[in-house]
Amino acid sequence: MSNTNSNRKLVPEAMDSLDKFKYEVASEVGVNLKNGYNGNISARDAGRIGGNMVKKLIQQAESQMIGR
Repeated sequence: MSNTNSNRKLVPEAMDSLDKFKYEVASEVGVNLKNGYNGNISARDAGRIGGNMVKKLIQQAESQMIGR
């Protein structure tokens, strides 16, 4: 059985950009995030942020595939 950590950062250099992206998406969906710990937000709001991040990343990847 392999011992893989799903939380491992594949590209650690991308973390700053992803963090900035998270705050942009949160602002778009109307969730007020503060710098640092945001454990006080609801699971629904956290899901909205993460879901929209994934949606936008998929759209970007698909548009790059079409542009080839």
